[in-house]
Amino acid sequence: MAGRIPLVLLACGSFNPITHQHMRLFELARDHMHQTGQFQVVGGIVSPVSDVYGKQGLAPARHRVAMARLALRSSDWITVDDWESQQADWTETVVTMRHHYSRILRQYQQNTGTGGAPPPDPRPPDGAAPQLKLLCGADFLDTFRAPGLWRPEHVAEVAGRFGLVCVSRGSLQPDRAVHECDTLSRHRANIFLVREWVRNEISATEVRRALRRGLSVKYLLPDNVIDYIRQHGLYTWESEQKNKGGVLRPLELQRAPPEMLAD
Repeated sequence: MAGRIPLVLLACGSFNPITHQHMRLFELARDHMHQTGQFQVVGGIVSPVSDVYGKQGLAPARHRVAMARLALRSSDWITVDDWESQQADWTETVVTMRHHYSRILRQYQQNTGTGGAPPPDPRPPDGAAPQLKLLCGADFLDTFRAPGLWRPEHVAEVAGRFGLVCVSRGSLQPDRAVHECDTLSRHRANIFLVREWVRNEISATEVRRALRRGLSVKYLLPDNVIDYIRQHGLYTWESEQKNKGGVLRPLELQRAPPEMLAD
């Protein structure tokens, strides 16, 4: 793959808990990006959200990180990073991307001996520096159109500066989501849509429902993750009531005065 652009894939989310479907996204995305002839995927990062996100039934971050690490033990290219999960407040996706790209560039510069400040854009003309793209499922693209959930300038930065690799899911149509969003459409050359021909419809929500009802989730999750859930008594009727009726932290922030929304 000489001459290709090094690429790191970043997936942000609850991972509550991580499933085979979450991990499969990385494999599908890597195959697709290699088939473009432009990229060589050199790494993948799973970044679980912090507890402050406020989603109903969200297990503590320490458990979600631990389960993700157990699930990905067999991977030689995907790692789990707990930086986002350890932040005192919910971290906007674009901020998490900036953090990881800055770290990736520092490592690249150390390895190449180039030094100096990182370029302002992760796609320099010579294509030598690595890129970072956000990996997501098709349902994620629809969140860009949810009122108050995203700041317009952040959508532009995620799609334009970094880029997206989106894997189809069920009957959702990611190409329509791109078409119907002006910002995404403007940066469509930097959005890679991946078709999943062998459908994997595992839902973390349905997994949690089965767990709290005492039903089997074998073959939906790695065995070591199932063992961890049992050992720590996760995903019960009681835990599902956590944050019930609350407002997601990003929506709270959008309601805050403008001076509180500065990066």
